[in-house]
Formats: sequence, structure tokens, C-alpha cells
Amino acid sequence: MLEPNHHARSRKNLADALKELRKAAGLSGERLAVRCSMSQTKISRIENNRVVPSVVDVERILTALEVPREVADDLLALARMANVDYASWRAYARIGLWQKQAEIKALEEASQTVRQFLPAIPSGLIQTREYARETLTPRVVGRAAVDVERAVQARIDRQAVLADPHRHFTFLMPEHAVRWRRASHEVMARQIAYMAEIAATMPNVEIAVIPETSTVLAAPLNGFVIFDDRLVTIELFSGEVVLRDPRDIAYHVNLFDFFYAQALTGSAATAFLEDLANKLMPQRD
Repeated sequence: MLEPNHHARSRKNLADALKELRKAAGLSGERLAVRCSMSQTKISRIENNRVVPSVVDVERILTALEVPREVADDLLALARMANVDYASWRAYARIGLWQKQAEIKALEEASQTVRQFLPAIPSGLIQTREYARETLTPRVVGRAAVDVERAVQARIDRQAVLADPHRHFTFLMPEHAVRWRRASHEVMARQIAYMAEIAATMPNVEIAVIPETSTVLAAPLNGFVIFDDRLVTIELFSGEVVLRDPRDIAYHVNLFDFFYAQALTGSAATAFLEDLANKLMPQRD
């Protein structure tokens, strides 16, 4: 995976290479912009490493410059590398995991449509405080220590975005993610009941559940979040990957749609959650 310095060098190398190719072709930035159907400002920002071009942007520039295929392939590989970010949870823990929650909050508030595929755990946006505390408390040896209460509060603060009726959220998860025993029966029952309440009362929020009885011909290898059609975040045990390549985003949209097609939605999903919460509540540890 890319380390921060390596990633920064990849972006700088890409910017420098595109600028040199333009100069070698004898084209001004304005002329190249016309050939690419881009603005001259965008070309300048790409060449000066002030914006990371998408792989599609780089393809358009290389085509306009008539770059040989073997050179173009190398630069496209560099573009794909430049469009991937990685940060470890250890790095977030050093600066405070609550700051990561604030970063996610800003991203959610800047998006109109957020689609989350959650194969292991419900989203922080639909967690109760007590459930959030359980999930944020380190349990595995090697996981970085965090200021749990501050991180919990930051996670709860994020949930205000759900009240904005102009934003749409879809939370898609398999049944085992809903059932996974992260806390006592009471905490789990309240968490599931809370999700059912959100689904029933917030028209801009959809919670979809893939029942265990469904036949799903693909494996849920990891969770991911799609912010509009701008970027995808993928959560790993060790950290988080961010993808910006339009083809990567389109692929994850297809994945989301594939799994969504197997799910209970609307009132059926709400009824499923309510029934499960009611079954859990009488039980005791």
C-alpha cells in the first residue's frame, strides 16, 4: 500500500511528466485545453500539482498529445496510483480518532447522496451511544488506543446530518452485520430498535437488510461508502483506502446495486428490524 511520501511523489511525478510532454509537443496550455475540451485553468492546476487528475483526465491529455502507447500505459498506471489514498488507523490514533470522525462528518455534509455497504457493522450514523462506545473501544491486541469518549461524541455529532431532508442516505447490510454480538442483548436490542425507528421516521434515510435466507452469488469482501459519484472509501482492518478513479467508483456503484437487489427494503426491512429487536430484548446474559 502507498505510504504518504510515496503517494506525494507519485502525484508530483505525474504532474511533471504531463507538463514535459506538453512542452515537447510544442503546445501551450491554452491549445492543449482546447484539444482536451478542458479549461486552461484545469490544465494549469494539473501541471502544477494543485489538483489530482482523474485517470479519464490523463487519458484525454495523452490522446491529445498523441503520446505513444507504451509511454501512455506507464503514465496511466501512475495516474491510478495518484488517485488512491491510504491512511492507517495508527496514524489517525496519533492525531485523535475524534478528528477522523470530524473529517468524515465534513465529507458527509458535502455530499447529497451517500451509499454505505456494511458487511460487518452498522454505520456510525445509525449507532446508539452505548453501541458506538462498544465498537470504538479497542479489544484486539495491536489496535491503537483511542480517546473513546471523545470519539463516541464525535460519532454522535455526525448524526445531525441525517436530519437534512435534502440529503439521501442508504445503509445496506447483511443480516449477520445486524446480529453480530458486539454488546449485551439489551444494548443490541436497543441498537436494532434505533435503526428501525430511523428507517420508519426519516424519509431521506433507507436501511436495507440482506436476509440470511437469500442466495447471493458474490462475497462481501469489505465495506465501502460511495459519496455522490466523487469518491469511494474502503475500510480495512489496518486503515482506510480512498478511490477517486471514475472507473473504480462506477464499479463500486455496480457492487452496491448488486447487493441491494438481494435486500429487504422499505417497510419490510423496518419490520424485520423491529421483530429482531423484540426477540433480543427479553434475553439476558
